[in-house]
Amino acid sequence: MQIDQSDRGLLIVAGEASGDLHGARLLAALRELDPRIRAFGLGGGELQAAGMEVIARSSEISVVGITEVARILPRARQIFQLVLAEVDQRSTRTALLIDFPDFNLRLAKALKRRDVRILYYISPQVWAWRKGRVRTISKLIDRMLVILPFEVDFFRRHGVETVHVGHPLVDEVPELPHRWDLEQSQQEPLQIALLPGSRASEIDSNLPVMLEAATRLCRRFDCQFRLIKASTIDERTLAGPLARTGLSVEVVRGDRFAVIADSHLAICASGTATLEVGLLRTPMIVVYRVSAWTYLLGRLLVRLPHIALVNLVLGKRAVPELIQHAATADGIADTAAEILGDRGRIRAMRDDLGGLRGQLGLSGASQRAASEVFKELGKGTGSNVGGVVS
Repeated sequence: MQIDQSDRGLLIVAGEASGDLHGARLLAALRELDPRIRAFGLGGGELQAAGMEVIARSSEISVVGITEVARILPRARQIFQLVLAEVDQRSTRTALLIDFPDFNLRLAKALKRRDVRILYYISPQVWAWRKGRVRTISKLIDRMLVILPFEVDFFRRHGVETVHVGHPLVDEVPELPHRWDLEQSQQEPLQIALLPGSRASEIDSNLPVMLEAATRLCRRFDCQFRLIKASTIDERTLAGPLARTGLSVEVVRGDRFAVIADSHLAICASGTATLEVGLLRTPMIVVYRVSAWTYLLGRLLVRLPHIALVNLVLGKRAVPELIQHAATADGIADTAAEILGDRGRIRAMRDDLGGLRGQLGLSGASQRAASEVFKELGKGTGSNVGGVVS
């Protein structure tokens, strides 16, 4: 059943490349339930292509770290007020917030004062750090749509209505033939994928050291390097570091999954990308670099055995993590050389990564999440909508 036309639309706020992509998949599934649904908000190219009216670009304010946030605060405040003005003008009744907690939890407070129903898709990692935020979530968020199975018990213990919809990457990342499964994988040149991140601040922190490591690695192996460019990254952000390296690096703008599967090794910034690489069973090194102040704060607040999502989901150190001071050019190059020189280690890593898909749940996450949003939109209009998978 379709939602009554009197509804003024759905606000969607996604602040990062992964949120933009997952939000786009959800919106596509939602519009299959009712093509008349009108979405607007903060996002990027994926959400826009899915039919959302983008009133501000998420790439303008998507950064990591304390000092990095300070630089974009004036623009973030402008976008915050712009979003609220649009909500008021359109008499919006329902909002879907996707990850991006520093912005979205503040926005949720302002939306709640306007009596907007709020769903939160892809949980802030409050189970990892800043656990006090769960109290804020319990007061402001009407329903959490979580993608990791262990998040359900955590939020329900704190009185938050929670639905596990599964991880959208299970559908988004295909099962592809891998270079290590081919006979010619034993031959050089070795193909190395570089994934420096999806935010400008991550590129600044990670790409120069990755390129320095690549230069050192070339002294030991015959290598070819391919840099996976996120859709949220401007070409100019890559231009400086690439111009300063003496290496020939191919910039990959599309079909990244095929390129990752065709790689002997990936050097990957910590984040959702580690799950993408893991689902393709490509051996990887996870690199995590932020400003000194952000790192010091993180050490005080984070109480987890691993940094990389792929290791957290698997519950073990399946892939190496080089964090902050360990994430040097020599450290990355030495670790890469050890992995590439040890076929047994490669097999063991790929065996561990083979269990990732099953840990992330069944296919159809975007459709299940869309059903939850559709039900919420129906509450706002009095329509009798159903078909929700809980």
